[in-house]
Amino acid sequence: MTTETDQLTIDDSATQAIKALFKRQGKEGYAFRIGIIGGGCSGLQYQFSVADRPHADDAVFQRDGVTVVVDPKSAVFIAGSVLSYERSMMKEGFVVKNPSAGQNCSCGESFSA
Repeated sequence: MTTETDQLTIDDSATQAIKALFKRQGKEGYAFRIGIIGGGCSGLQYQFSVADRPHADDAVFQRDGVTVVVDPKSAVFIAGSVLSYERSMMKEGFVVKNPSAGQNCSCGESFSA
């Protein structure tokens, strides 16, 4: 099951992974921050971090006790995206499935708009 928002869908795998991460780190009640920074082989890359609280201008998304925050500049790039958590033989981690990405690198960690 996924929860739709105006700009971001947070799927079950991401919700469970964030809860597990915060529990391991003793950060229950914190927010999961998604940002976009310059870099990577395609020009832009996703940055994930823990935030003790949202900033006043952040977009705030909540699902099943998990809070995800995105700054206004990054929110433009992730509109319509799905936050997921994937495990494969090659890698494990958070993934943003972004329909607005013009080009993705082969590792999936950077994109161009």
